[in-house]
Formats: sequence, structure tokens, C-alpha cells
Amino acid sequence: MTTSPGQQAADDLAAVREQWGDLLAAIAEPPRPAEWMPYERRGFLDQLAADDRADDDQALAEAVVGRLPLILREHPAPANLRALDAALDVEREVFDMCDTVAERVQRPVRSTAHSMWTADRDHPGRWHVPTVRDVGPASAASAGSRAYGLHWAAVWLEGRALSEVDGDLFAPTPAVLVDQVAEVARTARRRVEGALGRSARTLTLDDPCPFCRAGRVTVHNGGGNPREAVATCSTGPACPAPVDVERGRRAWRGADLVALWVAISASRQTLD
Repeated sequence: MTTSPGQQAADDLAAVREQWGDLLAAIAEPPRPAEWMPYERRGFLDQLAADDRADDDQALAEAVVGRLPLILREHPAPANLRALDAALDVEREVFDMCDTVAERVQRPVRSTAHSMWTADRDHPGRWHVPTVRDVGPASAASAGSRAYGLHWAAVWLEGRALSEVDGDLFAPTPAVLVDQVAEVARTARRRVEGALGRSARTLTLDDPCPFCRAGRVTVHNGGGNPREAVATCSTGPACPAPVDVERGRRAWRGADLVALWVAISASRQTLD
């Protein structure tokens, strides 16, 4: 089944949200060399060990929503400039896309009785664009909905990509605009995963297979999904590794990848 542009945009924006906390943390850490294990090993193990992380994900979401956007922060000597640049680019492009979509499909605030006007203006589903007012020698800027951070912006944009109904607050999002949202979401996901070293890649390790001592181990990192990561040994079924055979090769998946990593590390120590 072909995924619609709106659903693909929603999937990509969800992936950005889920990895945003990792990207913010990476800004303060020195860049790590590329590793063959999918994601950082600690994060990979955590994901394999916990299938019931819904509560943790919700807590992370609530923490991220309240954080000041990166574009409004000071950034004294970040340890990882690539992560910072990626995060700034993603924030700016997602925020700008929200502004564009709001101008096209969001109903203007109704001018009615004051209390009703205030309620309509402050509707929780409404996206507020940033504003600047002249106040004499200086100007006071309002960040609008950007003040709630990337997580809220991505959730809001997902809803517009799918044309979710919220009373009469929004008109259906035109197909051309959905395509633009999908492109922004796709680019944002690629930048986040690239900065975190989570882009899809396949590599052959320099280390021989620690079980048969002869085969070469080839690893596909899962392209951002640790449950799709797999390593195989070129020796084939004759390799004595205690894992299943897939397409004529011993294959490590899930927790077995951890065992493979431990075995390779032990082999390196033996050689040293």
C-alpha cells in the first residue's frame, strides 16, 4: 500500500519529535565517531529492553514542549556544532512551515464579544505567528506559538498534514501545501538522523566473525529503526554462531546484536 504524502509527513514529523531530545543532548556532547551498532549503544539497549516506554515518551514530550526554542537561546561554545546547526535548521524550517500553513488554512480570529474573542484567539489548537510591535526606541517581539518549541510545532503540523478536524478552525489543507509539508518533514528527519549518526548505512567490519573466525560480518544499522538492524556472517550456515540462518547466512538481530558486539569486543581484547 502506498503511503499518502500527508501520512508520510506525519510519520517523518513523529520521528523528528521522538529523536529531538537526543539531538538537544548531542549539542552539549563532543561528536562521536561512527559506530556500527544502530544508534548509540546505550540507547539501542534501552529500546530493546523496554517495550513499554509509552510513559517515558510522554514524560519526554512534556519536558521538551516547555523548553525555550533553540532560535531564542544563547549557545555558548556548543560541543557539537553539527548537532546545533541541524537543530537550528530543523526548528527554523518547521516553524516557517507552520506559519505558512496557518496563513493558508487557519480561520482568522472572530471579532465578537470580548470574552468570546479572547477564547477564540486563545484556542489551544490555533497557531500564532511571531509578531513585532514598535514601543518607542525598542521593539517587543512575541515568538507566538514558536515559544512552545519544536515538539508542539511538529504535532500541530502533523494535524494539518492529515487535515484533522478541529471544529471550523481549519480548512482542509490543499494537496500542493501537503506536498510542501511532506518535503519539510522529510528533510527535517534526514537532518536529525544524520546529525545523530542514524542515517541508513551498511558496512563490513574489519573484525572477522568472532564465532567462526573466518567470515566477514556485514551490518545494516536499520536506518533509524534499531529493530530492523541486522548483522550477517559471510561463512553461511557453517558458522557456529548461536543465531538463526536468514537467506543462507547466520544473522544477528535485536538482543543478539548485543551478544555479537560483546563477542567482537572480547576478540579484540584477546588480540591485544
